[in-house]
Amino acid sequence: MIVQHLAVRPALAVAVCAALLFTAGCSSGDDGRPDKARTSAPSTSADGSATSPKPGAVPPAEGTVTVGRTAATGLRSPWGLALLPDDDLLVSSRDEGTLTRVEPQSRKKTELGSVPGVAPGGEGGLLGIALSPDYATDHMVYAYFTTESDNRIARMRYDAKQPPGEQLGAPDTVFKGIPKGTNHNGGRIAFGPDGMLYVGTGETYRTELAQDKKSTGGKILRLTPEGEPAPGNPFGDSPVYSYGHRNVQGLAWDGSGRLWASEFGQDTWDELNHIVAGDDYGWPDAEGRSGRSGYHDPIAQWRTDEASPSGIAYAEGSIWMAGLRGERLWRIPLHGAKAAHEPRAFLEGKYGRLRTVLSAGGGKLWLVTSETDSRGTPKKGDDRILELRVS
Repeated sequence: MIVQHLAVRPALAVAVCAALLFTAGCSSGDDGRPDKARTSAPSTSADGSATSPKPGAVPPAEGTVTVGRTAATGLRSPWGLALLPDDDLLVSSRDEGTLTRVEPQSRKKTELGSVPGVAPGGEGGLLGIALSPDYATDHMVYAYFTTESDNRIARMRYDAKQPPGEQLGAPDTVFKGIPKGTNHNGGRIAFGPDGMLYVGTGETYRTELAQDKKSTGGKILRLTPEGEPAPGNPFGDSPVYSYGHRNVQGLAWDGSGRLWASEFGQDTWDELNHIVAGDDYGWPDAEGRSGRSGYHDPIAQWRTDEASPSGIAYAEGSIWMAGLRGERLWRIPLHGAKAAHEPRAFLEGKYGRLRTVLSAGGGKLWLVTSETDSRGTPKKGDDRILELRVS
C-alpha cells in the first residue's frame, strides 16, 4: 500500500543525473596520537594530506585514512548521525529511542529527549536522522523510526534552551505507512542538493514488495520536506524514486549531484548503486551484477562477510562505506558514474562493526561504531564516534 502523507507545500525539483556502470566484487549481512590505518588490499595506503581532487580528476588508487580524536564513547545502539551548524553532532539511539547531542571537543553528551512512539525490536527502532534544509530558521530535526504498526518519518523542533531531556518538541508526522518487519526496515534519510527528502526503505523479508511500485517497501523514496511526493518523481503522484531494492541503508551525493546508495544483499552480494530516477535495481530477481536487461547493475559488489554495508558518505572524490559484518571502512574512488579503481578497505577489524559515516567537509569524516546493536561484541567504551581524515 502507498503511504499516507501529511501537509503540502510546493517545492522545486531537480532530478538526479543518469549513469554508467562498473563492477567489482558484494554481500549480505544484517547487516591520543593519530593512527595511520592500512588497507586490506595488496598495497598499503599512501602517505599524504587529504586534498580534494580537481573537478573531473581521477582520485588516486590507494587513498589514506588517519584516525584522530574520539568524539564520544559509551553510546548505546547508535544509528543516525547529523552535523549541527556549530559542528556539534546529533546521534540517535535505535533501541533507546533517544537523540543525544555530542560536543566533540569535550566529549560532553546531552540527551535532547525521547521520540514518542518508537517501538524498537530486531533491526527497527529510532534509525536515520536529518536536519531540515531550513534548520537555521526552523530548527527541525527529521527522524525515521519504527512504531508498533509501521515505519514513519516525523520532524521535531529542537530547542537547546530547554532543560536536557525536554529539548524536543512534539513530533509532526510527515510520512507514514512504510512496511515494518523484524528486519529490513531500511531507515536512512537525507536531504539532497534539490532540497528534497530521500528515504531508503527495506522489503521486510516480503520480497514481492521490492517490485511492487504501489508499495513503499524496498524503495528509495523522494519527498518534499512536508512528506508529499516530490515534483518530478518518475511515477507521477508517487513517492517512489527507484525500486527493486532489498534493504537500502546508505545515501549520499557526489560532487556532481549523482545519488549513490548502499544495499544489503542476501547470501551472495552486497551492493553500491548509482541511483537513477525510475530504475529497477533487480531484487528479488537479481542480487549483485546480473547483466540482465531492465535491471540497473551495481558499480561495485562485495561478499557478505566483507561488507554488510550501512551508511555511506562522499569525500575527496570517493564514496566511503561503513561495513557491519565486514567490520571495515570501504573506499570506492569515483570517476563520473563509474568506480575509478578497485574498492579498498581500511580499519579492518579495528573498531568492530561500523554503522554510519558522515562527511564534515575538508577531507573529514565522522564514523559511528555499532557493537552494542545485539550483534557485536562490545568492548569498554563502545559504542563510539571517531574523527577520520581521508584522501
